[in-house]
Amino acid sequence: MNHKPLLDYINKYINLTTEEEAVLISKVVLRSYLKDQYISQQGDICKSVNFIIAGCTKTFYMDEEGQEHIVMFSIEDWWTSDLGSFITQTPADFNVQCIESTKLIQFSYDNLEALYKEIPKLERLFRKIVERAFAASQKRIIRNFSLTAKKRYQNFKKSHPEINQRVPQYMIASYLGVTKEFLSKIKSQIIQNQ
Repeated sequence: MNHKPLLDYINKYINLTTEEEAVLISKVVLRSYLKDQYISQQGDICKSVNFIIAGCTKTFYMDEEGQEHIVMFSIEDWWTSDLGSFITQTPADFNVQCIESTKLIQFSYDNLEALYKEIPKLERLFRKIVERAFAASQKRIIRNFSLTAKKRYQNFKKSHPEINQRVPQYMIASYLGVTKEFLSKIKSQIIQNQ
């Protein structure tokens, strides 16, 4: 496992010198997780932000009845963590769990803070990442309030075809806020109307 996917991602936004790349690499950890393993758990302080090299994760809230509410999927070249917990270093509201065996690069809180001091332009990069995550979250809230379940599913399929192929349908149903049976009906209607 190497750092090239992360460096390629970063270099789309900011240019790092060879020396800066070496400093960054010295402050991150390469990790592999098995399918179903947790990267972070609800109630624990989220210790890292994670860049996915290979694999797929889900971020979800588990309610008191044991019902999963999936808020995000993440795949290669995406980030995953309970960002609120990571930033504030307070107990996490969300679980991050591997749907597939997953390889990722982790930035611990302390190492990321040190990197901001040593390579100030990384702070700008992470600000952009957080801004994009916030904007995506806002759009998702609006879609959940204003669109029918059928339209939300069609948008999901169109926006994330690779995730739609890799993730079990009951998880997609949870993400959309519907039951798996209702998602089945939606899919049947779409097929009939084609």
